[in-house]
Amino acid sequence: MVDLFASDWARYMGGPISHDELWRWIAAETISWEWLGYGSWAVELRETDTLIGQVGINKPPRFPEVELGWIVFPAYEGQGYAYEAASAARDWGFETRGLQTLVSYIDPQNARSIALAKRLGGVLDTKEHGEDPEDLVYRHIPQTDGSVEAYA
Repeated sequence: MVDLFASDWARYMGGPISHDELWRWIAAETISWEWLGYGSWAVELRETDTLIGQVGINKPPRFPEVELGWIVFPAYEGQGYAYEAASAARDWGFETRGLQTLVSYIDPQNARSIALAKRLGGVLDTKEHGEDPEDLVYRHIPQTDGSVEAYA
């Protein structure tokens, strides 16, 4: 993770960042479970236990709302892993934690994440802004039957 977050690959997530900054990010995500009751999960391949990314429900102090976020390392993009992990995290947030809405803050240049947010049922919410005012906000909300409905 250190090499990836120090590279241009991390540009959509506030990077590139140093090893020390990545350490702080991971520490904050770890304590999120204790303080908020949700956080991030490692995404691994079952067959090999290879770490291929991360998915999470997070709300660091700088975020206006609770975010559904995802990262899949470049070698594993386009294989459905992000959709599978993000769907599971979203459903867990709604069904287990009882969250009423989630947002995904996405850099407008990040076409892959925009497509995934839409595939997950997220709809662009032009009334809201994230920490970075340039980010797009995709909103996810559950229906009363437990499925996900687009935000209108």
